Amino acid sequence: MATRKTTKKSELAKAGAHLGSAAKEVGTAVSHKIEAMGDTVSASMGKAKKSVMKQGKQVQAKIGGLVKSAEKQLAKAQAQLSKAGASAEKSVKAVEKRLEATKRSTSRKLAALQVSAERKAKALQRAMEKEAATLKKAVVARTKAAAPKKVAVKAPVAKKAAVKASVAKKAAVKTAPKPAAKKAGK
Repeated sequence: MATRKTTKKSELAKAGAHLGSAAKEVGTAVSHKIEAMGDTVSASMGKAKKSVMKQGKQVQAKIGGLVKSAEKQLAKAQAQLSKAGASAEKSVKAVEKRLEATKRSTSRKLAALQVSAERKAKALQRAMEKEAATLKKAVVARTKAAAPKKVAVKAPVAKKAAVKASVAKKAAVKTAPKPAAKKAGK
């Protein structure tokens, strides 16, 4: 029996050795599998990283393009705004020039009208004065002609002539332009 025990031990020893080598192989296989999985995960992480980086660059490029487009639109809008401002400024200057020209022409016309009115008033006053002088001469001539006949009548006739002359002067003063109107025109 003693032989059997050693045989069993050797079978057990063999089985233990087989189990040990099998465990080593399983451990090696598992470590290889883990390494392969790590490599796969690492490779997929690298691909994902590259994809993310590529997408990030694309997004940056798109953002850069949008920013450039916005800058171009802003520059275009500013140019249009400055053109519109310049155009408005030109329009305002043109209107101001027209207004100044209108003011000058109006003041010239007003001055011409004032001068014309003054001339007409002076002419009318001279005509009235001439008429008054003519009437005065006629009155004086009548009084001289009537003087040898009646001495007492001479005084009332002279008074009537003086009254007529003063009435003529008052009429000339009423039709003459007033100095206040002259100042208001200036």
